[in-house]
Amino acid sequence: MSDAEYDQLFRELRDLEERYPELVTSDSPTRRVGEAASEKFAPYAHLSPMLSLANAFDAGELRAFDGRVRKAGGAVAYVAELKIDGLAISLQYRNGTLERGGTRGDGVTGEDVTANLRTVRSIPLRLRTDRVAGVPAFLEARGEVYLRKSDFEKINARREREGLAPFANPRNAAAGAVRQLDPRLTAERKLSFFAYAVGELKGVALKSQWGALELLRETGFPVNPNIRRCATIDDVIAFCGEWESKRDDLDYEIDGVVVKVDDLAQQERLGSAGRDPRWATAYKFRAREARTKLVDIAITVGRTGTLNPNAVLEPVQIGGVTVRNATLHNAEYIRNNDIRIGDVVTVVRAGDVIPRVVGPVLELRKKKLAEFAMPDACPVCGADVDHPEGEAMSRCTNAACPAQVVERVRHFASRGAMDIEGIGDVMAAQLTELGLVKNIADIYALDARALERVPRTGEKTVTNLLRNIETSKQRGLARLLSGLGIRFVGSQNAQLLADEFGSMEALQAAEEEALLRVEGVGAEIAQSLRLFFAQRANRAMLERLRTLGVAMDAPRRSRGGPLIGKTFVLTGTLPGMTREEAAALIQQAGGKVTGSVSKRTDYVVAGADPGSKLAKAEALDVPVLDEAALRRLLGTFPTDR
Repeated sequence: MSDAEYDQLFRELRDLEERYPELVTSDSPTRRVGEAASEKFAPYAHLSPMLSLANAFDAGELRAFDGRVRKAGGAVAYVAELKIDGLAISLQYRNGTLERGGTRGDGVTGEDVTANLRTVRSIPLRLRTDRVAGVPAFLEARGEVYLRKSDFEKINARREREGLAPFANPRNAAAGAVRQLDPRLTAERKLSFFAYAVGELKGVALKSQWGALELLRETGFPVNPNIRRCATIDDVIAFCGEWESKRDDLDYEIDGVVVKVDDLAQQERLGSAGRDPRWATAYKFRAREARTKLVDIAITVGRTGTLNPNAVLEPVQIGGVTVRNATLHNAEYIRNNDIRIGDVVTVVRAGDVIPRVVGPVLELRKKKLAEFAMPDACPVCGADVDHPEGEAMSRCTNAACPAQVVERVRHFASRGAMDIEGIGDVMAAQLTELGLVKNIADIYALDARALERVPRTGEKTVTNLLRNIETSKQRGLARLLSGLGIRFVGSQNAQLLADEFGSMEALQAAEEEALLRVEGVGAEIAQSLRLFFAQRANRAMLERLRTLGVAMDAPRRSRGGPLIGKTFVLTGTLPGMTREEAAALIQQAGGKVTGSVSKRTDYVVAGADPGSKLAKAEALDVPVLDEAALRRLLGTFPTDR
């Protein structure tokens, strides 16, 4: 999805959560920054959180931001900086020497990628001393690793000559390069870097963001030259308009302007709200758009059998990129927007991800065009297509549809499910194309002889993959349920079901009424589970998984313990443990953890930046605990502590 679509949906979600706080869950995107760090690298703990930014989409929203800042802090000046489209990183220097570097991750913990960052030539290994009166004893620089457009084009040209798939965009290529396990591969990408902020600092006093940028520049960091100190919000708006029109003149991608309060003392007073600082905002450039002809509507089949319509376009240049395909979402979207094959359509593109067809240019529709209808047969396997009443998506009814098998295998092996390292997009496709895997149970029947048939798979790769497959057998019921790809059953619901029923056998035998008694499981989930288990092919697949040694049990919640029968909700950041660790301790003591506050909630455990759950707990008179009180309930602290 495009950045613009994501931003629109994110804003809609935030509005819904403000209106209906009971719907807020702990894993909501409004409560998270970035993504969880990869386990392939050592953790990189940030000394202070690397926060995300709220967005502004027009001059009116910039003025509203200015109004909020002025109301809280009086007169204010700003620094406007181009928003580089790359990967945010942190660099730690002790006595002038680069010590560690890491990705943003979830804002609290990232990935330690020091060895890779050392290969980025614009990142100084030692700070300069000739322009400053002494190097800071400790300095944390934050900035953006990015790939220049010119280097991106050279890399893709080389990959195409070598028969490799080109990278989708510079941002993805840069992010992938930073996360390579071999630093030599990172070095080959010729990454660049701009510093934009100072985090922790010892030995030097700073008073402003502008001063921080000057310090970074003087100590040897590359700082983007296109920054401006703005006395008023009108100056900021003028800067944003100027660079929105000049963005294609640059040799790197930008998707907006970051606006920061210049005075660091004012920043401190303004503080943050959840994932966003109150002293900064990101002005997002408008989505780029163009007109072109809709030549055809092609149908692809997704992992769960959904039929997804995609626009085939006459090639058109949008923001320097040739666009030939765009998303059409679903049949309802096509119908509501009256999009027809042969129309001239408006296509928008934010950044350089897959574009979206907005709708037809009706004044250019010169003749009667047929309305589009989804096919009644699957374009991949020819099976009947189900068009569920009241739903936007149509679905292939064949569980063994080849298009679904590839995606189901990829999903089953993904990190959030059975976590089988080595089975990614390419390997999943190869295993199914060679007929080695016809459904996910076949993964556990693979042997060295079969895997040797896979192109470019050596002895070491085969050994590692077989070991990873064997290890995955013990992931447990929750991870297995998540990997099966049952509609509406994600990782959170899978954990609830595993905790409640304890075994696949018990879950299969459960009637819909029993499923509905599980807090968080509604009618859609219950019906989807019963439909999945009713299919003979699915039951046979599960039996084969069991025969091949895949664990299908999970420890049931304790029937004893100090928290038996108590329901908890966790919110905010706890000082001494993660929320996952807190949830595990509660469950081991017999308690239950849910995602939303209700009258049935016994306790809310609140840490820093708790959000709306705390307000709802207070409104419902639900007792609120801090970490110390939770530990006393658990019995891990003496009662007089």
